Amino acid sequence: MTKILGIDPGSRITGYGVIEDSPRGAKYIASGSIRVGSDYFPDRLKRIFEGLVQVVELYRPDQMAIEQVFMHKNADSALKLGQARGAAICAVQAAGLPVYEYAARQVKQALVGKGNAEKAQVQHMVKILLNLQGDMQIDAGDALGICLCHAHYQQTAQRLRLGVPG
Repeated sequence: MTKILGIDPGSRITGYGVIEDSPRGAKYIASGSIRVGSDYFPDRLKRIFEGLVQVVELYRPDQMAIEQVFMHKNADSALKLGQARGAAICAVQAAGLPVYEYAARQVKQALVGKGNAEKAQVQHMVKILLNLQGDMQIDAGDALGICLCHAHYQQTAQRLRLGVPG
């Protein structure tokens, strides 16, 4: 069994999700978000870092998966998102966790079967695959989607290493 921490980085809201992946399938452990309200950007980065250090201490994941930065129309937003990702990666690297990165298209492809899927479709598949009821925070749902994407890629890599047909 592998415990996976997924992170959907954001400079104001960083979503996280934790699943346990085993040959029997994925099991939901936890999800939530780190909300930082400060207007002082370095303080936001510090709070993201500290929040994720606490998440790692609480859930003790084995691996971390995070969404790659995509180019926004607004360069300033892309730079801030990249810095938020950096704070998140540093928080888990401090705990010695391996980090895996996935493009948004990869996550959508792994969960829905098409790389241009709508956010609502991804959220729906997360609920189905983890047998979740009710509403979930968008950022936490995205982080769980990244967890599931990573689990899928790891299972495929394992089958290839063993020479097992998919």
